[in-house]
Amino acid sequence: MHFLDQAKIFLKSGAGGPGAVSFRREKYIEFGGPDGGNGGRGGDIILRAVPGLNTLIDFRYAQHFKAKRGGHGMGRDRTGAGADDLVIEVPVGTQVLDEDKETVLADFTKEGEEIVLLQGGMGGRGNASYKSATNRAPRQHQPGEAGEEMWVWLRLKLLADAGLVGLPNAGKSTFINAVSNAQAKVGDYAFTTLIPKLGVVRHKGREFVLADIPGLIEGAADGAGIGDRFLGHIERCRVLIHLIDIAGDDPVEAMQIVEGELAAYGTALEDKPRLVALNKIDLADAEIAEGFAEELRTAGAEDVFPISGATGDGIDKLLDAVLGYLPDRTMTENPSQALPDANAEAAEKKPWSPLD
Repeated sequence: MHFLDQAKIFLKSGAGGPGAVSFRREKYIEFGGPDGGNGGRGGDIILRAVPGLNTLIDFRYAQHFKAKRGGHGMGRDRTGAGADDLVIEVPVGTQVLDEDKETVLADFTKEGEEIVLLQGGMGGRGNASYKSATNRAPRQHQPGEAGEEMWVWLRLKLLADAGLVGLPNAGKSTFINAVSNAQAKVGDYAFTTLIPKLGVVRHKGREFVLADIPGLIEGAADGAGIGDRFLGHIERCRVLIHLIDIAGDDPVEAMQIVEGELAAYGTALEDKPRLVALNKIDLADAEIAEGFAEELRTAGAEDVFPISGATGDGIDKLLDAVLGYLPDRTMTENPSQALPDANAEAAEKKPWSPLD
C-alpha cells in the first residue's frame, strides 16, 4: 500500500428538496385545497476516524465528495425523503484544515470520533404550509436551501508513543526492525527510509508504538534532502529516540544538526523528552564508545545509551527508559490489541432462556 499523508478534497453537502405546489381534487369531495408537501433535507458531510487505516491514498483517486439532495415534496401533503448523510472515513490522527492550510477544522485522535463538517440544506416549504384564512389557494413554494461546499486539506499525523530521529544511515531502520514487528528496508546508503514506518514494540509485558521517519540532514527545514515534511508524524510522540552513528564523522555535530532541525520546525519538538542512543557500538571498542558518550553528555545530552541495533546490545536498557515516559499500560489492557472473549461472544448470541 502506498503512503500518502496529505490530500486536498472538495466537499459539498446536499441541497434541500423543493416544496410542491398541489391542490386536492377528488370526486365527491366538495372542498379541495392546497396539499403540496415540503421538500426533504439534504445530506450532511460527516468525517469519521476509523481503525485499520494509516494512509490517505484513497483520496488520491477520489477528490470530490457530494451528498445527495433531498427529495421533492409531493401532493397529498407528502414530505420529500431526506437524503442519506455522506460519511467519509479517515485514519485516526488525521487533521482537517481549511483551504489556507492553517486553520484546523478538526483533529481526530481517537477511533470513532466524527464531525459534521457541512450541513445539508433544509427542504423547501410546499404550498400547503402557506394556507391561511385569507390565502385559501396559495401557489407559492420554496425551492429548498442550497448545500454548503468547500475545499479542505487532510493531513495525517501518525499516532505513536515514541519516535525515531537521526541523520540518514544512523541505523534507524535496523533498530525498529530489531525491537518491533516492522519490516523497514535496510541498506548501506542514505535515505533507505523514504516514508514513515510504524512498529509495535513489546517489552516486559508492555507495548507501545514506535515511529521511524526519514533521516534529517542539515537544512532540512529549508527543503534539503527529503525536507522536514515528515516531522509532523512525531509531533504527538511522548518521547523521541535520537539515534547517532558512532562510526560517523562527529557524533556531537550529528546531534547538534538534528537538534537544530527539530527547533527550526517550529512546533516545540525540541522541548520533547529525548533519549540519545549511540548506535553501532559493535563497530568500536568499549573505551571509544564511552568517550563519545561522555562528549554527548557534555554537549547537552541528558541520557546517552550505547546500543547496537545489529547485535541487540544495550537495547533493553533503552527500552526500559522509554517505558518510563509512557502510561502504565499492559498488553492485555491495550484496547487496540485486546482480543474478544469467545465465550462472552457466544453468550451474547445465545437466545435468552428462563433456565439460564
